[in-house]
Amino acid sequence: MSQRKNATSFTATANAALLQQLNWSDTQDYELASRGFIATLEDPLIRDKSGRAVWNLDAFKFLEAESAPATVNPSLWRHGTLLRRHGLFEVMPGIWQVRGFDISVMTLIRGKTGWIIVDPLTTAEAAAAALALANEQLGARPVRAVIYTHSHADHFGGVKGVVREADVKAGKVAVLAPDGFMHHAVSENLTAGPAMSRRATYQFGTNLPRGPAGQAGAGIGTGIAGGTLTLIPPTRVIGRTGETATLDGVRFEFQVTPGTEAPAEMNFYLPDFRALCLAENANVTMHNILPPRGALVRDAKAWADYLTEAERLYGSRSDLMFASHGWPRWGREEVSSYIGLHRDAYKYLHDQTVRLMNQGLTGPEIAEVIALPPPLASKWFNRGYYGTMRHNSRAIYQRYLGWYDGNPANLNAWPPEEAGKRYVAAMGGPAAARKVATDALAGGDYRWAAEVASRIVFADPTDSQAREMLARAFEQMAYQAEGMLWRNIYLTGAAEARKTPDKPSATTVAPDLLAALDSAQLFDLLAIRVNPEAAAGKRASVDFIFTDRAETTRLTLRNSVLVVEPVMAGAPPAQASLSMPRPAFLKMLFGGVRPAQLVADGTLKIAGDTAALNALLTSLDPATPGIAFAIATP
Repeated sequence: MSQRKNATSFTATANAALLQQLNWSDTQDYELASRGFIATLEDPLIRDKSGRAVWNLDAFKFLEAESAPATVNPSLWRHGTLLRRHGLFEVMPGIWQVRGFDISVMTLIRGKTGWIIVDPLTTAEAAAAALALANEQLGARPVRAVIYTHSHADHFGGVKGVVREADVKAGKVAVLAPDGFMHHAVSENLTAGPAMSRRATYQFGTNLPRGPAGQAGAGIGTGIAGGTLTLIPPTRVIGRTGETATLDGVRFEFQVTPGTEAPAEMNFYLPDFRALCLAENANVTMHNILPPRGALVRDAKAWADYLTEAERLYGSRSDLMFASHGWPRWGREEVSSYIGLHRDAYKYLHDQTVRLMNQGLTGPEIAEVIALPPPLASKWFNRGYYGTMRHNSRAIYQRYLGWYDGNPANLNAWPPEEAGKRYVAAMGGPAAARKVATDALAGGDYRWAAEVASRIVFADPTDSQAREMLARAFEQMAYQAEGMLWRNIYLTGAAEARKTPDKPSATTVAPDLLAALDSAQLFDLLAIRVNPEAAAGKRASVDFIFTDRAETTRLTLRNSVLVVEPVMAGAPPAQASLSMPRPAFLKMLFGGVRPAQLVADGTLKIAGDTAALNALLTSLDPATPGIAFAIATP
């Protein structure tokens, strides 16, 4: 297959046209992103205990160039040059941030005796490096409290890099999170984990080379740090707006914002600093109402309404606003203006999508016409570097009306492979279809070229000419995309079109996430692995007894469905039972430990009808959290 191509004249013209439309006179972000810089690491590599590099601070150094190459949208390039700035920054006396060590930002607040850390990044290694830099530059202080603003892994996963779990359990360190945090922190990462993880490689361009023709960032940061994802459960849950806390002498007022950027999220206000943290509800870009990787659809109206509430509660009292991504904003008028304009973008997105929906437009039709009005679109922080108006409007349509657009022709349409065969035949065969795609490429109509080439590839995945045309169309759309995620998705699709992905061995699930599951959630992971063909005609009931918890859960298999329920007093006995400590079960389920090994060492005891147990276990698909299924090709 051919290699990556340069930007065409059509792409160069499109990027040049956008260059002329942008508000280049607004240079405020350059000052804001640099303000308060103190220092960064001398060695740009953050390493794990074995010495393996898990993050390279210089990986995006190519973004230092002032002007964008033809292979990068000029607006996206500008945004990337700001995101790549890394190191320790003073936000105001008593508050600092470490940026660029991960996709998120870690904030440090100085208390009377130690640090209060807000959102300790994705991995322990990145968080430890950030804290070490702060201690080196500002003087070493113990961590007295940790705040998780919301339930996404890049805001809690590094916690064990800054505190010891033993200190939390001993009451030496407080950990605060919004109501529902634990449920959503583990469920989003595990229930649809394999599919979401695979799609995330597209969204974040995980496997792309970094550079002007490759991955240039991730919209709200440069990328996600590697290393060890950890989790310590909160010691206090914040359940209502107006709730207060004093942590190491620092006063906090909380605003809970469920259903916004995360299902469990909260903002907070620091009256002693006149500072407002808006978590991930306010960003340096429009955010996702539905991430391309997948998630529950978020509520754009609630998002806007909570920003309205934040402005009403704290706007007149705030001289500083900071968030979990990007850089802060200073000054009372600036904070209020920013909140209002950012809020207006989400409110406009929601209201106009619904208005057009109620006029009969479908999701794709709305996406084609919706755009922010100039007063909102001219603000850099409302542009679509992470979420886009096109994608978000479809998400709102989906939230209200679902995937079906009401057209009977789309109610039971052929899936891609069957549709592809029919499209190619209708065009007069593969050669004629390739001619259509070739002409579209030559004319710069890359959307149509990708549509046609994709149909050919799904009809015949061995058609190398069509696969290369598909890759070229994806590349040019990537080079023109203002959205960093769209760029990553197109470039990853191009790579897949040129080479079907290898299927790696299954990856391990973070042990801390597994330990945080309650038993019902744990067994629900088994229920979604039932293979109907393997389970056909089988009936079995098995009790799982966790001896370390005095807890019994019954799994009943029938009709190719696995029902999970606690065992109530007086219930008839199950056909079989397994007794073991829960950690042993986790090792058996996710750690590759065989049941026979646990039986041999006395950890696992099996009673009753072993055939029932075998019937249940042989009905399950193997765990494949790392499978690299194809997306852009069959």
